[in-house]
Amino acid sequence: MTRRHRALLSTAATVASLSLLAGCGGSVAGSGDGGDADGFAFGSDQAEVDAAIADLDPVTLTIQPYAASPDAAAAVAEQSFMDAVEERSGGKITFEVAWGQSIASYPEVDDALADGRLDIAYSVPVYFPAEYPQVDAYNKLSHYTSAAPLTGEAITQAQMSEAAWNSDAVLAEYEENGVVPLNPLISSGNYWAACNAPGSESDDWSGRQIRIGGSAQTPISENLGASPVSMEYGEVFEALQRSTVDCTFIQGMVAGSTGLMEVAPHVSTLGEDRFTGAVTAGHVAGASFETLPLPYRQIIFDAANIDWLHGQISAVVGSSADAVADVREAGGEFADMSGDAKETVLETQEELVDGLIADGVIDEEVRTGLQDRAQHWATVVEELGYADDGDLADLDEWYDQEATDFRPLAEQVYQEGAAAHRPE
Repeated sequence: MTRRHRALLSTAATVASLSLLAGCGGSVAGSGDGGDADGFAFGSDQAEVDAAIADLDPVTLTIQPYAASPDAAAAVAEQSFMDAVEERSGGKITFEVAWGQSIASYPEVDDALADGRLDIAYSVPVYFPAEYPQVDAYNKLSHYTSAAPLTGEAITQAQMSEAAWNSDAVLAEYEENGVVPLNPLISSGNYWAACNAPGSESDDWSGRQIRIGGSAQTPISENLGASPVSMEYGEVFEALQRSTVDCTFIQGMVAGSTGLMEVAPHVSTLGEDRFTGAVTAGHVAGASFETLPLPYRQIIFDAANIDWLHGQISAVVGSSADAVADVREAGGEFADMSGDAKETVLETQEELVDGLIADGVIDEEVRTGLQDRAQHWATVVEELGYADDGDLADLDEWYDQEATDFRPLAEQVYQEGAAAHRPE
């Protein structure tokens, strides 16, 4: 086990022990009644917000991000959100943070939100397709945008966020599972196939054991001649190290946050095309959200759809840059799948969508709508000045996380999707 991997586990263990103490006291504290508090319009100046919250008591919310620690590149999403909420509320809304899923593992998140152990959390509903069939369906529809390491991620997040807010079926699933969506469909980035040995030709995939992260990757693996293996991502490092599995489908945000590229530095991509399965997560609130005064709910909702969305795109690209550096340090490489293997993957991805339509899970209009909106958001991203200044293999050398602000894009996404669902 490498020093970096040991450090990640040590950090998670330390945070877990501390959060047990924080989690015992309950979540929303000192919220007051606030039932008659008037809200404020989106984009109001700070004076209007201050007036709306002047008579409200402070609250403390327990939040569980994706990132293992505040120092991880992936932490920028939740940190951007928390900073914006605390600033907009004049410090009246504060957070107790449980880094690294230290209060509830992903199978427990919905229950923890319902019973008050958590107030806001990063969730992975795609792990539970029976409870979230529509989210799982959109997960299989996430390959209609560019694979470019910066603009592709921006386009995909915009496309899927807008689609979610305009889908009654997706929003209903969250309601049925007792949680409040703040960001209902989240892209955690394009998938890569990362292996502990080189090989991107068709014959190389035959007989490999591949760890999968979602239902879409089962037929993809099988059609490549490989065997899919379902495994919690916390177990994948040692499995790759010991060759219990040969490869893993992994997103750049996960790869850069866990150090997995140290043991799987031989990465295959689809070149300019995307793997499906990018929409894996949701940013959700629990039952306590509806008990908050209206101005507090508006502050949280606005920050989730502007600052958190900015931070999520930044986290995906920044963590992917860390993963690229790990690949280089481990002596690995990025390679396009051979023509036959790539064609197999692309055909399988379309067959999955065809199956969803044939089974009545989605309508054909959903597919064509996402394809059309991908073009729309590609134009918006270009007009806003976002650009790829290099390739994926040198992402860490040209991407500047501190200098790249995705809030202008998030504001346009907000107006075309989330705005209609703002608490009023």
